[in-house]
Amino acid sequence: MSEEKVLIFADGASKGNPGRGGWGALISYDGEVVELGGSEAHTTNNRMELSAALSALEYVAKLDAKSIVVHTDSSYVINGITKWVAGWQRSGWLTKEKKPVLNRDLWERLAGAVENIKSKGAKIHWQHVGGHVGVAGNERVDEIASSMAEEGGAVLFVGKRADYAHEIENISHNAEKASERSKSKSRSRAKAYSYISRVDGVVLVHKSWAECEARVKGKMARFKKATSAQEEAAIIKEFS
Repeated sequence: MSEEKVLIFADGASKGNPGRGGWGALISYDGEVVELGGSEAHTTNNRMELSAALSALEYVAKLDAKSIVVHTDSSYVINGITKWVAGWQRSGWLTKEKKPVLNRDLWERLAGAVENIKSKGAKIHWQHVGGHVGVAGNERVDEIASSMAEEGGAVLFVGKRADYAHEIENISHNAEKASERSKSKSRSRAKAYSYISRVDGVVLVHKSWAECEARVKGKMARFKKATSAQEEAAIIKEFS
């Protein structure tokens, strides 16, 4: 059995880039919802974004779907599969700068999954959604991915859509969260006063991002930029 449209939400996360990572996906079809998730000990955010979309499509390939809508907040995934992959394949998996394409193994598998689905007469639509702006399906897979990136993992749902707690058919965003996201982006562009990191319970203050990055890279760590002395003190208190 299958319905005309299969809905997919996919997301990835990494604690450090590279660092421990996780991915999450949910698939809605025939009145059912299946959540998927996985993790890697040392990976990147882009690899986790790719793994989420790939795993979802490999699962859907087993269904007799007519139309598939993949929702992701990763422009990297959408641009790669819709614009870049064909050129990479023609060039022997080299970029325009004649350098090897990063994450080629996952791109090859994703391209293969897409072709396999299309060969059965199904159409795949790639839909970009804003991250952290209250889109229910995206928020849920972000939660799965983040949980998978932690040691504890996540509890995954498999069951009837009527019993599912998230309104995945509605992709409208929450205006308040979208505003918060916009403010966060503006803040990320603001000049840094300092950077604070927490590794193995020890909190340090750094005057440059390079110094902070060198400490946290590849580790289970927390780090945040402060834009003032007051904010620096608040972050130190939070991390402590």
